[in-house]
Amino acid sequence: MSYKGYIGSIEVSEKDNCLFGKVLALPNDTMITYEGETVAELRDDFHEAVEDYLIHCKAEGIEPRKSYSGSLNVRISPETHGQVAMLAKQSGISVNAFIRAAVEKQVAAVLNNH
Repeated sequence: MSYKGYIGSIEVSEKDNCLFGKVLALPNDTMITYEGETVAELRDDFHEAVEDYLIHCKAEGIEPRKSYSGSLNVRISPETHGQVAMLAKQSGISVNAFIRAAVEKQVAAVLNNH
């Protein structure tokens, strides 16, 4: 599930006969959880939990963290880094723009094959 840039898991507890989840990819000191007996209840509680988190952050004057910020540190070999830099320069774009375009193209290709 996703809401306002937050990605949430969906899990089943047979023991408690309910659905539950947590917001993914947050820092270790931040935990946002939710539950419900139906998918609709789970979704509503997820949205409420995110809203509560945002209200808490505003009240405390802290910057809310999102599941995925859009910033990614990727490690590649020095040889590949050099090739990317050369190709980006030849294309008249930054290394970041070149890598972003390559990743977006690969993601689209994989998604279109499924």
